[in-house]
Order: sequence, then structure tokens, then C-alpha cells
Amino acid sequence: MGQHNRKNRERKSTGQDRGGGIFGTLEWLIVAVSLTLIFIVFQMQAYTIPTGSMADTLKGAHFRLRCSQCGYKYDYNFQPNAPCYRMSENYIPRMDVPVGPDEPRCPSCGYYLQVHQRISFGNYNIWAGRKRQVTKGDRIFVLKCIYQFTEPKRWDVVVFKNPTEPKINYIKRMIATPGETVEIIDGDVYIDGRIARKPAKVQEEFWMCVYDNDYQPVNPRIERFNKHLWQQPFRNQRGSNWNLEHKNGTVFSLDDPTGKVHTIMYDTNIGNDFKATYAYDDSWRYPTMPICSDLMIRFYVGPGSKGIVGAGLSKYGIRYEGRVDLAGVMVIEKITGSRREKLKHLKINNKDINESVLFRFANVDHQLILEFGDEKLKFDFGRGPDDAGRRQTDMMPEATIFGAGKLALWHIGIFRDIHYITSAMKVRRAGEGDAFELGADEFFVLGDNSPASKDSRLWDKPGQGNGGHQYRAGTVPRDYLVGKAFFVYWPGTMRPFPGWPRIVPYIGGMKIIHGGDY
Repeated sequence: MGQHNRKNRERKSTGQDRGGGIFGTLEWLIVAVSLTLIFIVFQMQAYTIPTGSMADTLKGAHFRLRCSQCGYKYDYNFQPNAPCYRMSENYIPRMDVPVGPDEPRCPSCGYYLQVHQRISFGNYNIWAGRKRQVTKGDRIFVLKCIYQFTEPKRWDVVVFKNPTEPKINYIKRMIATPGETVEIIDGDVYIDGRIARKPAKVQEEFWMCVYDNDYQPVNPRIERFNKHLWQQPFRNQRGSNWNLEHKNGTVFSLDDPTGKVHTIMYDTNIGNDFKATYAYDDSWRYPTMPICSDLMIRFYVGPGSKGIVGAGLSKYGIRYEGRVDLAGVMVIEKITGSRREKLKHLKINNKDINESVLFRFANVDHQLILEFGDEKLKFDFGRGPDDAGRRQTDMMPEATIFGAGKLALWHIGIFRDIHYITSAMKVRRAGEGDAFELGADEFFVLGDNSPASKDSRLWDKPGQGNGGHQYRAGTVPRDYLVGKAFFVYWPGTMRPFPGWPRIVPYIGGMKIIHGGDY
């Protein structure tokens, strides 16, 4: 009897424990869901990028393209209200549509993609040609309350209420904060008269392709590469003997035991030039774009290489070289005529190249930066507007690669920095010679896609506040800041197979949105 009662108690106890475990789990789930909802409602907000003003960092509705000649992938803005579509603003068609209204240009080989044909019937135009899927704008998470606890940082990507239409949210990059004076000179931002340099992660995101030698056209005899036949844009200078055809032109090699320096130069009359163009935008803008002289050359030095390797970049007619002697020295030099001035040097370990080593040389934000593997050498011109020399903004820069000995280079590319535009637009404030001073609780913002961004440079109406209060034109008031963009969680979708719905996200586009250093 006692044993029977004990078994009953054990069964009851076991049942209670099981019941308690189930209810305990449900309780934790309810708490977790509640906390998640509280976090979403009060701390975080989802936001869809509506336009291309922040491209290529963040994209609105766009076409995902691949150059039919060289295979380089890039994005091109979709404009639903363009004459070739006549769709309502922000409409995303479910069916594929012809790419338009302009012909996109490959940012690497310069091929103008022929994707449509315009056929006229009286007063009507029909646009026909190969069609493409329209990808929706990036969806991002925004930290809503962060600016209640910390000040916005320069280079943050911020969501805010449009000052002239507060019911609409905008997204731009924070450039200047209360009490600062902002001025845009030759594409660079100056705060209180000193150049504002970008954090490393932001700078990496800003580099835009001018030419990538890995992507070689399959049919170079078509006259659509910058309106002419394609040719290798790197050319041997007189007396130099680089082999530019090794492995179908993707590897540049040199073999000269005499120690003579051989040089190749990038020809902007053949390849894409150094204007501040965006593959994302219509190509009709290209001729009016200013020249961007903040550039970077990148390549990998192959195994077995011996001798000297380097790159040259010019700015405002002054030439600079970054050189690595594989015997153990890195040097940055300034070349004026036949005179060489050593600006910076660094002794490094003797480099026996047993595997590919990354080489980069950049002239950006009034700095020369030479990188070779894990080694880095910098020269600072200073932060004043004239510290890098007398500005000659109409002078196209030069880019060269040089070397001596036995070398093999691959993954060769040239990239340009972001260039904030004032010269080709009717800018209302903060252009060169028109510094704009911010008052208390006023912020100044710019879009990353400078030619296509309506931002603090251009706003012509004062902001609207409560009770008829007005905010100064060109500024974002503090109480209109919504939050800081921090992550792309859904960068558009694609069809896994032809005819299927667009259900698969572009995993590679998920990323942290980098901003100011905290």
C-alpha cells in the first residue's frame, strides 16, 4: 500500500515537473517575443531605400546587370516615371522590363550595353529589347534611439524626416554637425577649413572601379567601348617591355635581369577616364562630370617575383610614386621634372614572394598611402585646401605601373574615391568659396551618389516645423533625426530558376553599414 502511494506521488510529481517545464518554456517564449517587439517598436525600425541617392552604398529599385562583353557585374537605376515606362513613382513591376531610359556603361571595360531599341509610330514610341528584372530597394535596420545617448558622427548614414515634407523619411550621410563650417572643394569635404578624412571602413566602401583588368571583353572589335573599339588601356612607355598579353591579358609580366625600370601607363583616351561618373546613373551625365584625382592602383605581386615594383599617380600635375624594393625597402617619392624627392621610406624584411602579395598605392584625402602585404607607409600633405599643391581641377591625372627584374602582376585595377559635386550642379551652399556655417542643433547631409542626390547642397526651401516654425534651408534639425542605419538585412530578391517568383535574397548584399568611428 505504501509502495503504491509512493508510485502515485512519483507519477504526480513527474507530471507536475513536465507541466511546469512546458509552461516555463512558454513563459520564456512569451517574454522573448515581448522583448523583441519592444526592441523593434522603441529601438529599431525597418526601412526600404526608396531611391538611388545613396548608391552604390545603398540602392533603391535597380537593375542588376552583368556586362555582356567582359562579365563585370554592376547595378543601374530603375526610374519608373521615365518616358519609356510611364509608371507611378516607387512602382516596382512584377514582370521584367527593358532597361532604360539610357544605355548603361560598364564601369570597367566601358562597353555601352545595347539593351533596347526605340521604334517610333507617329507620336508614340515603343521601347523593345532584352528585358531585365527590377530589384527592389535595399531593406535596412535603423537604430532609432542611438542619438538620444550619443551625438551623430560624421560619415554616419542617417535616416531623418525630410525638412520640407516631415511625413517622408530621407536617408543620407552625415557630413557636418552643429557649430561646424562645411565647404566642398574639388570633391572633398572640409570642416572648419580642414579636410575631413573618412574612416578606413567607409573609405573601402567608397572606392569605385575605373578599370579591372580581370575582365577582358570577348568581342573587342565592336565600336561600343566608350564609342570606339576596345584596346588594352595600359600601354608600354617608350623603351619599356612589359608583356601585357600573358594569360589572355589578365597577367602583366616582366623579365629583364639588367635592372632597367620598365613603365606602363593607363591611357584615359582608350579606357574609362577619371571623371566622377557612376555606372548606376544615366550615361548622358558623363561628359559634364568633374575629374576625380583621388585614385588608387591595386594589384597582386605573384610568387617568384624579384626586383622592384611600384605605381605612380599624379594630382594637379605633380607626380608621386610608391615603390617597393623586394630586397627590403618601401619608398614614397615626389617627382618634379627630373628631380626626385623622397617623402617617406620604411625598411621591411626581405620579401621572398612565395605567394601572392597585395600592393596598393593611393592618393586620397591629402594622403599618399602605400601598402604591401601587411606593411603600410603614409605621407600626409596636411589638411589645408592648398596643401597638396595649386588646384588644377581640369587636369586629368596619370596612373602608371613600373618595375624592374622578374615580375608577374595580376588582379590589376584602378579605383577612384567618392567625389562630392558642386561644379556641375546649381549648388546653393557649401561650394568652394561659399562655406556654410551650422547653428545649434543643425546638421548637414549629403548622398553618396552625388550627381543624383537632392541634399543639403541643393534644398531651396526652409524646413517646416510645428506651429508654423521654419528651419533654415539646407539643414536637418536635430528633432528630425530618426536614427542611424546599421545593417542591410534584405538586399533585394532574385528568381532561383527562370519562371519562379523572386523569393531568394542576394545573400552577398547583406552587410553592416559603416559610418563614423565611435
